[in-house]
Amino acid sequence: MSTTANTTYAFVSQKIAIYYGIPVFISGVLGEIFNIIVFLSLRTFRQSSCAFILTFMSFVNIGQLLTGLLSRIMISGYNVDWTETSLFYCKFRNYCLEICALTSYTCMCLATIDQYMATSFHLRWQQYFNIKKAHILCTIALIIWLLHGIPSLIWFNLSFSYQTGGISCVITNPGFQQYFTYVYVLILAGLLPMIINIIFGSMAYWNVRQIPYRTVPLVRRELDKQLTTMVLVQVVCKILIVLPYIIGLFLIYTLNLSSPSVNVAQLNFTNFITGMIYYLYFAVSKNYFDFLYLKICLFRVHFIFIFVYQNDFVNNFFMLSLLFIVIK
Repeated sequence: MSTTANTTYAFVSQKIAIYYGIPVFISGVLGEIFNIIVFLSLRTFRQSSCAFILTFMSFVNIGQLLTGLLSRIMISGYNVDWTETSLFYCKFRNYCLEICALTSYTCMCLATIDQYMATSFHLRWQQYFNIKKAHILCTIALIIWLLHGIPSLIWFNLSFSYQTGGISCVITNPGFQQYFTYVYVLILAGLLPMIINIIFGSMAYWNVRQIPYRTVPLVRRELDKQLTTMVLVQVVCKILIVLPYIIGLFLIYTLNLSSPSVNVAQLNFTNFITGMIYYLYFAVSKNYFDFLYLKICLFRVHFIFIFVYQNDFVNNFFMLSLLFIVIK
C-alpha cells in the first residue's frame, strides 16, 4: 500500500512539474523581463523610487525562478537532481535561493513603505523616499543577505536524509538547523515581511482612497494610484500563496521524519504542491502588472486627447510638447 502511494505521488508530481511547472516558469520569467522593460523604458517610472525597487525585485525574482522552480521541474519532472550529485550545486542553489528570497521580501517591504510615504498627507514623508535612497537601501539589503547566506555555503552538504531515504543536500550542523528553521523560515521569510506588508499596505490603501479629496496633480495622482495598486496586488498574492509554502517548509524542518507516525511521502508531496503554488505568485502578479501597464498607456492617450480637444492645438503646442516629455 505504501509503495503504491509513493508511486502515485511520484507520478502526480511528475505531471504537475511538467504541465504546470514549465508554463509557470516561462510565464514568470517573461513577466519579470517585461516588468524590467516597462520600468526602465518609461521616464516616469525611471524617476520613481518605488519603480526602481520593483525593478530590482524583478531581477532577484528571476534568480528565484532559475535556481528554485527550474530545479524542481528537473527533479520531479525528469528525475534529474543535481543537488545529489554535485556538492557545489548543493551549496550554490541553497545560497542563491536564500539570497534571492530574502532580497525579494525586503524589496516588497520597501516598496510598500515607499508607497505609504508617497501617498501620505505629510509633505515631509512624501519627500523622504527618493531614487537615490532607493539605490542605497537595495544595495545595503543585497550586501546584508549575501553575508547572511554564507553559513549555507558551509553547512549544506551531501548527507543521508530521512526525507528522501538516501543521500541528499541537507544541513549538517544542528545549531544552524535550528536557526534556519526558526529564524530564516519562520521569521525572516515568513512572519516579519508579512506583518510589515500588511501594516504599511493597509495604510497605503487608506491613503490612496483619500487622494481624490486632496489637491494633487492629475499625472502624479494616477501614478501613485497605479504603483500602489501594483504593490498591494503583490502583497495580497504573496500572503495568500507564500503562507502555505512557509507552513509546509516549517513542518518539514520541525517534524521528526524518522518517526513511524510521520508519513514522509505524503509530507514531501504536500511540500512539493505548496512549493509549486508558491511560484504561481511570479506568474499571477506579473500578468496583473501587464494589465496595469496597458491601463497606464490608455490613461496617457486619454489624458492627451482631452488636453488637445478642450484647448486650441496651435496655442497650446508648447504645453503639449512638455506634457509628452513629463509623461514619457
